[in-house]
Formats: sequence, structure tokens, C-alpha cells
Amino acid sequence: MAMSQDALIKRVLPRSLLGRSLLIIVLPLVILQLVSAFVFYETHWDKVSLRLARGLAGDIAAVMDLLRRYPSSQDQDWIFALAAGRMAIVANVQEGMILPNTPPVGDDQVERTLIRALSEGLGKPFQIDTRTDERLITIYVQLPDGVLEMVTPRKRLFSSTTYVFVLWMAGTALILLGVAAIFMRNQVRPIRRLALAADNFGKGRDVPSFKPEGAREVRQAAAAFLAMRERIQRQIGQRTEMLAGVSHDLRTPLTRMKLQLALLGDGDGVAELTEDVSEMEHMLEGYLAFARGEGGETPKDTNLSDMLADVVSNAKRKRDAIDLHTEGDIVVPVRPNAFKRCVTNLVENALRYGDHISVRAGRRGDAIEITIDDDGPGIPEDKRIEVFKPFFRLEGSRNPGTGGVGLGLTIARDVIQGHGGNITLTDSPIGGLRARLRLPL
Repeated sequence: MAMSQDALIKRVLPRSLLGRSLLIIVLPLVILQLVSAFVFYETHWDKVSLRLARGLAGDIAAVMDLLRRYPSSQDQDWIFALAAGRMAIVANVQEGMILPNTPPVGDDQVERTLIRALSEGLGKPFQIDTRTDERLITIYVQLPDGVLEMVTPRKRLFSSTTYVFVLWMAGTALILLGVAAIFMRNQVRPIRRLALAADNFGKGRDVPSFKPEGAREVRQAAAAFLAMRERIQRQIGQRTEMLAGVSHDLRTPLTRMKLQLALLGDGDGVAELTEDVSEMEHMLEGYLAFARGEGGETPKDTNLSDMLADVVSNAKRKRDAIDLHTEGDIVVPVRPNAFKRCVTNLVENALRYGDHISVRAGRRGDAIEITIDDDGPGIPEDKRIEVFKPFFRLEGSRNPGTGGVGLGLTIARDVIQGHGGNITLTDSPIGGLRARLRLPL
């Protein structure tokens, strides 16, 4: 039950920082308004309404006293004219009429307050009518020779301060809410820009226009992000330069060895040595490709449909049983060489173990999805995470002698993660392994 309540609260609460900040501001404001309204209605409203009702009851009692003191018809007309002109009460006497012997009933707080005031001020049987005309209140008072009927506007029982109070409360609340929304949006905007810059940098995209702004804490976070970005870029640059030197230094002795083996002709052991040198060169290329990563390549808008067509075209030189299907032109910002190496590694991996390969690409929601299926032996489910480890080689289901140094999937994963995406391995519909690349837009 507690978990479901927590889940319900999390679902109801706003998810954005702006929404939660406004909630923090608005919630106390609403509570303050409610408390103010409660105090107002408990004190001012009740007291003022009772005083207005007592004032009306006093006017009615005064009219009754005048009628009792001056019972003549001429005086009665004068008293009724006085009540209409000075008291906003239209009065007349219904001679011979008798009120029902039932207590008066009020439907709301105003009517109940009026009944209370009339009971205290008149001391005679009476009834009220508020339903015949919503704008008027009719009061019937039992007299010895008939019923005194008095009609007065309902607004005599209302105070204009009620409306003023409500308008001030609502108006100030809306003004404060508007000011708070503008202020908080300006405070949240730098945080959004920082999040966008971090997301773009995580996807391998440059963010040259980003600069610290906003509150002090946000500026500190932005400055830390810029320092981190500079350190990462410097380390990548230094590693690329170092590996370029290592590559040159290692290729030189291998080239000399290949030349010397060529000069030896077809002597004993030359073929085996030549094969070993080729294997070393192949291993060296794999190690350098893994260590080099994406280097200093700059992302640019690339047509993935054309790239996949080029990769498949090269793969068909080894085997024709490759299908390609792309959903129109797919243009996204990527590091073209690195991304092509990622896809090539996956296609070559499928070629190495399967007889038929299928490559599909298209837009899926807010991402580009590329799937590469083969009909080979597949990878056991409990090994599908370990195969991404550097130099990991499967035994049994995939022959370790078929080629590779155990870095193809590792390089592919590093490249796609460097673009902010991910790679997963699942069972293929055609019986082997499916590699799914998901690249966010």
C-alpha cells in the first residue's frame, strides 16, 4: 500500500524542475489563501453579516413601532413612504391574513443569520421568502389584525468588502504566480542548457557556444562541465598522438621483417614466418583500432543509408547472401569513419559465423535503429554481456580459429556509446544472432 501511494504521489507531482519549483511557491500561497479565507469567513463575514441582518431587523422593528404608535391610515401611508425612501423597505399590511405556525427555515448562512436577527429583534411570529425573487427578500410579520409584508433588496445583507477581499486575494495570487513563473523559468533555462550541452557532448557532438550563466551554483556546475570536457578532449588528443607514434614505430620493424622474408624466397619455415608476421600485423591493426577509438574526428551530418549501402557492398565481395533495407535517407550527425567501423565490425562478425545476413535501418520514435541479423550459431544468452569485453573469445558455439582478436564487438560498443547510443544482442528471427544499434536523434 505504501509503495502504491508513493508511486501515485510521484505520478501526480510534476517531473520538471520548473514545475516542482512553481509547486513549492504555489502550495504555500494556496495554503495562505485558504487560511485567510477561513479566518475572514469565521470573523469578518459572520460578524458583518450578523450586523447587517440586525440592522434590517432594527428597521423592521422601527416600522412596526411606528405603525403601533400611529395606527391611522394617513400615518400608515407616511410610515410606508418613509420606509421605502429611507430604509429601502417596501411595506404593506395584509389584513386578516394569518401566518402558518411553523418556524422559519433558512437555506444558507445569510438566511439563517437573518432569522437569528429577526428572532432577537422582533419578538413576534414571522416568515421569510427568498425563492420567489432571488434579488429580493420578503419578510412576513404577524400583527394583531393581519400580516405586515416587507420587501427589501437582498444586497442589504451583503458587504462589498467580501468581493473586494476575494478580488484582492485572487488578483495578488495570479500576479505573484506570474512573477514566480517568469523568474523560475529564467533560473531553470541555464540548467536546461547545461543538460543539453552534457547530452550533446555525451553523444560526441561539439558544443562550442555553451558558456556558464545563471545562478552561482549553476555557473559552478557549468564551469566544472567545461573543465571536464577540456580534460577529456586533451586526453583523447594525447592518446591519439601517442598511438600514431606507436603505430609508426611498430609498423617499421614489421615492414623490414616482411621484406627480409620476401628475400629469403621459399626456404624452410618462410611460409610459416610470413603467416606469423601477417597475423601480427592483423592483431596490431585490431589493437590500435581499439585503443584509438574515435580519435579527434568531428561529427558531421551523414547519410546512414549511403554508409550502410557502402558497407554491404564491400561485404558482398565475400558473400552475396546479404540483404539491405533502409527506410529512405537517414541523415544524422555522427563521426562517419568511427561509425562506419562500428557497423563494418558487426557485419563482418555476422559474415564470419552466418550464411545469410540481413541489415535493416529506420527511424523508431526518437532514435535511429539498425539491426544486423545472421543465421549462424548465435551467442548463449549468459555470454551476451561478456562478449563486449576486450579480447574475450567464445569457445564452443563460435570457433576461435575463424579470425579476429576479440575486439570487434568491443570497438562497436565503444563507438555507439560514444554517440550516446547503445548496442544489444538478442536472438534473430532467422535463427542466429541479432545486433541492434540504437542511435538517439
